[in-house]
Amino acid sequence: MSLPLAASPLAACAEMLFTDRPIAERAARLAELGFDVEIWDWSRHDLKALKASGARIVSMTGYLRGTLADEAGAADLLETAARSIPVALDLGCGRLNLHGTGLDSRGLPVKPCAAADPAMWLKARDTLNRLADLAEKAGVTFMLENLNTAVDHPGVPFARAGECLTLVAAVNRPGVRLNLDLYHAQIGEGHLIELCRRALPYIAEIQVADVPGRHEPGTGEINYPAIARALAAMGYTGPVALEAWPEADSEQALERFRAAFTL
Repeated sequence: MSLPLAASPLAACAEMLFTDRPIAERAARLAELGFDVEIWDWSRHDLKALKASGARIVSMTGYLRGTLADEAGAADLLETAARSIPVALDLGCGRLNLHGTGLDSRGLPVKPCAAADPAMWLKARDTLNRLADLAEKAGVTFMLENLNTAVDHPGVPFARAGECLTLVAAVNRPGVRLNLDLYHAQIGEGHLIELCRRALPYIAEIQVADVPGRHEPGTGEINYPAIARALAAMGYTGPVALEAWPEADSEQALERFRAAFTL
C-alpha cells in the first residue's frame, strides 16, 4: 500500500488551477480533492469568500510591493508585510512568501537588477532580520522564494536558490525560512537532490512544477518520484506545493502531482 510522502501535506496554488472559476470556488474544489491551498496577492481577492470556502489557506504572498535591498524599497516591503500579517492570521495562514523584489503582473521585477553588490547583500540581510522580528512576534513565517532569471523573471536580485539559502542561513531565525521552488532551481542550478540536502535545515516549504513548460510533475525532465524518495530519506516532513499550469486539465494535473509524491 502506498503512503503519502513521510506525512508531508500536499498543497496547490489556486491562482494556476481551475482558472475558469472565482478564486474561492477554486480553493473549495482543491479542499474537496484533499489539498491545502496557496494564493498570491491577497489584496486582489474576496477574503470573506476565501475564508468561507472551507479551504485551508497555508501560504500567500506576504508583501504588496518593495524590495529587500535598497532603503526605500525595504521600507515599502516591511510596511506591506506588516499589513499582510493580520490578513494571514485571519485566514489561518502561517506562511507568507516573498522575493528579492516586487514583481509586476508579468512576473518581471519592478526594479530590475543585473547583480547584487555587497551593500545590497547587507541590506537584504538587515531587511530579513526585521521581517523575522515581525514574524516571530505574530507567530508566522516569512519564506524567501528562489526564482529563475533565464525564463520567467529576468532581472530579479537574489533569485538563485543558492543566494536565497545564503541569506536565510545568514539570518538563521525561525521567522525567516526558505521556500525552495524546484522548478526555478532546475532552470537556474540543477542538482536538485543535493540542493534539497544542503537547504534542508532552512526549508519551510518546497514548491514543484516540471521543466520545460511549468506544468505538473511527469510532463518534463525532472524525476520527481526520485526527489520524493530522497526527501523522505532525508526526513523532510514539511509541505510540498504544486505551483504549476496544468498541461491540459486541472484535476489530471493534481492526480499526477499526488502520484509523484506518493511513496
